[in-house]
Amino acid sequence: MTTVEVVCYKYKPLKNGELPIKIRITKDRKIRYVNLGVSTKQDHWDFSKNHPKPNCPNREQIEKLIANKISEVKAQIVELKADCKEFTATSLVQKVSNSSKSVSVGELFQEHLKYLVEMKRTGYMLSIKQTFNSLAAFSSSLDIPFSDIDAAWLRRYETWLRKQGKSENTIGIRFRNLRMIYNLAIEKGVVKKEYYPFSSYKVSRLHKDTAKRAIQKEDIRAVINYPVKGKDFYTRLAVALFSFSYFMGGINFVDMAYLTSKNIVGGRLIYTRRKTGKLINLPLSSEALSVLEVKNNTGGNYLFPILSSSHKTEQMKLNRLHKVITKVNRVLKQIGKELNLSVKLTTYVARHSFATVLKREGVSTSIICETLGHSSEKVTQIYLDSFENSQIDEAMSKL
Repeated sequence: MTTVEVVCYKYKPLKNGELPIKIRITKDRKIRYVNLGVSTKQDHWDFSKNHPKPNCPNREQIEKLIANKISEVKAQIVELKADCKEFTATSLVQKVSNSSKSVSVGELFQEHLKYLVEMKRTGYMLSIKQTFNSLAAFSSSLDIPFSDIDAAWLRRYETWLRKQGKSENTIGIRFRNLRMIYNLAIEKGVVKKEYYPFSSYKVSRLHKDTAKRAIQKEDIRAVINYPVKGKDFYTRLAVALFSFSYFMGGINFVDMAYLTSKNIVGGRLIYTRRKTGKLINLPLSSEALSVLEVKNNTGGNYLFPILSSSHKTEQMKLNRLHKVITKVNRVLKQIGKELNLSVKLTTYVARHSFATVLKREGVSTSIICETLGHSSEKVTQIYLDSFENSQIDEAMSKL
């Protein structure tokens, strides 16, 4: 049997002379206590009936706190027994104490940001940080419990974002990041599942199909063969990165920037995606090898002249990546205009174009998913859904 009761702990008075009120848990003759964080004077407690006297200040609030905590402990006992899990008085106290740990929205955001920095997931970290900054600008303080975020709160935040002129997809990203943090709070026992606001407030509606970002094979060929002789450094680098990405599975800019000679093993390119942590293993084509003739002369083993040995800290690398990708995409945009392309040319167009070409050739979504390094086929399908449906149009014409 497990007994749960309230006690006014008179054996260790506090410095102000008051007695702490605790929940006493007894199991297998072992006694453990859960501190409620409140206390009262000895004269204000009825020890025979084990509850506050009528003259006790804040008596109703104290009684409510006691009842809620006893109910929470008993609910944990029922849950553990229903799942046939063994527990002791000590483990039960630890479980209840952890579930009631007070962690604010802001604190959990900061904790997760620190984790992403340690994992070197800089790109994703920036997205979460932008959401954190946005929420901080919207709310007077993020030192609030997760239970304060309800459907009405979310609707106010959405309205605020729209007044800021944010696009539909930006709003969607903000809410998906917030939902992820809320799910993390539930997982850590910071907030109860019944407070989850995203059951009624649907984030899925905050999505707008992006414009087509893939180009035809002849356009890809035109970019790859763009004359760079005598051109400036960033023009040569931009064409090299676009070409390498297309020939090597749509590898994105950040992953290309971190490639070193160690990533080439036995004529294959082997690297781990920094965004998802998935291992990518692809054969190095002759076209990709020819691109690597653009050697890095800035120091270190990097395959492309983006990072160097002088970029020692993560922040220095982050600053450098931001500077280079801005200039590279500016150059690609200009090249796209010269070639009269229908889409704004960026390094990401190479990634989308790679996937589109595979799709047109009848390659399965699962293989495209593996090559792109996506976390799931669902993500890949979102990619493919944003492309033009020439295959569907052709199929429908046969009706």
